[in-house]
Amino acid sequence: MNDYVLLLIGIACAGTGGELFVRGLVSLGRWARISPAIVGATFAAFATSSPELAVGISSALEGTPQVSFGDVLGSNVANVGLITGVTLAIGSLRASRADLKRDFPVAIAVPFIIGVLSIDGRLSRADGMLLIVFFIAWLTSVIFAARRQRQGDAGEFEGNGKGRSILFCVLGLVILVVAGRLIVSSAIGIAASWGIGTFVVGALLVAVSTSVPELATSVIAKIRGHDEISLGTILGSNIFNCLGIIGVVSMLCPFQIPFGTVAIVLMFGVLTLIPAYPTKAGVIQRWRGFLLLGMYLIYVFMTFKPESL
Repeated sequence: MNDYVLLLIGIACAGTGGELFVRGLVSLGRWARISPAIVGATFAAFATSSPELAVGISSALEGTPQVSFGDVLGSNVANVGLITGVTLAIGSLRASRADLKRDFPVAIAVPFIIGVLSIDGRLSRADGMLLIVFFIAWLTSVIFAARRQRQGDAGEFEGNGKGRSILFCVLGLVILVVAGRLIVSSAIGIAASWGIGTFVVGALLVAVSTSVPELATSVIAKIRGHDEISLGTILGSNIFNCLGIIGVVSMLCPFQIPFGTVAIVLMFGVLTLIPAYPTKAGVIQRWRGFLLLGMYLIYVFMTFKPESL
């Protein structure tokens, strides 16, 4: 089957599976009495990052971890530059700076951590284990925060029962795994036909494809007035991508990657976060969305340059 058709099918599966996974996990989060900010940073973030995880495992098993590495780093830029930019273009976001004190510094730090580990041109199993340790440490802090925020009795399910929510999670995960296989195989074929390196394809084409669930979640959360879920999902997703997914991929399949290839992506991973930080009043103004979209276009231009061909 044509690689472009496979890619489109993979994107459709990623969107469908991500939506089911998000719906089930968020419903379970409400039942567990966890605040929207924590739900966004954990359940929703992990769910929407499932396509990246599926791509990561698939590419590692197929011996092409560079696709996943480019996908993860490119997804982080797309999450903030493209998705947060689109969300802000709809309207300004409100987010408590207190809720961001834990996640925002970590989201900014992870590109520097990846840069330090990859400066020797290789990500080893030891590097992957270190990333997993960092991820567990962050996740532990989130769990303690969630336990502190739990109050009252277990919430009621709206519309979907607990059994249906669990079914959504399982079915969504299965679809996402299938999507990962389709996206990886089609990306490799497209890279070969265009004569473009697999990292660049991952950083641009696959990254946007696997960010479809984040886009849907952020826009829907904004439209429904749940701003804290929108930004929390983006930050949590970026942390999970860099620490969790790259850690797993590096442990499964250590790989070589020239530092100069990833430097631009890492740089934009930090720069795009700066306009996304709220003011003292807890507002991220709408004009910053257009700034982020402009930064993302610059990133695409600088990444997809003739030297990459």
